[in-house]
Amino acid sequence: MRLLFVHAHPVPESFGTALCQAAMEVARTNGHEVRLLDLHAEGFNPVMSMEERRVYNDGGPPPPDLVPHIEALKWAEGLIFTYPTWWYSQPAILKGWMDRVWRPGIAFTVPTPGQPLRPALTNVRLIGVITTLGAPWWFWAVLIGAPGRKILLRGLQFCTARRTRTFWLALHEMDTQTDAARRRFLDRVRDRIARIPL
Repeated sequence: MRLLFVHAHPVPESFGTALCQAAMEVARTNGHEVRLLDLHAEGFNPVMSMEERRVYNDGGPPPPDLVPHIEALKWAEGLIFTYPTWWYSQPAILKGWMDRVWRPGIAFTVPTPGQPLRPALTNVRLIGVITTLGAPWWFWAVLIGAPGRKILLRGLQFCTARRTRTFWLALHEMDTQTDAARRRFLDRVRDRIARIPL
C-alpha cells in the first residue's frame, strides 16, 4: 500500500517524532511504499490567505506551495497522521494543512442544491492516527467527547473511498508515563502498522 505519513510535531527529538519514525520503518520493512510530509520541518504555512479564500470554492489552481502536498494526497492509498493532541485536538499546523490541502476539487466536490458533498479522494482506503495526549482517557473521551478523533477519523473519512478503514492509537497522560509505558506504546504502534495489508 502507498502510505503517506503526515507528521506535525515541532521538536525532532520528541517522543512523537520517534513514533512517526518507528511506524515508517515498520511500513517500509513490510513492503509498503512510504512518503513523509513533515509539516514543521518543511516550514508549511497553515494560514489560508484572503486571496486564497476568495477563490477557494471556484476550483482554480491551488497556490504553488500546496502542489506537492496535493500530489502526495492523490498518490496515497493510506494516510497516517502522527501528532501530539493539544487542547483536545490537532496542532494548528495540522489543522491548517487540512484547511488548505483538503480543498474542493481535490478532497471533495462543493455541494449544490440537490447535490450533496461527494468524495474526491477515493484512492484513500485507510486513515490512521498515532497521537499522545496529556489528558486521561476518561476526561478526553467522556467529558470532552473526543473531538480530535471525530475530526480526523469521521470527518476526513467522508472524502475518501466508500469503505475506508480507520485506526486510532493514543497514549494518554503522556506527561506522567514511565519509559516502560512509552516502550509498550511504541510496540503497540509497530504491531498495528505491521498488520496493514499490502
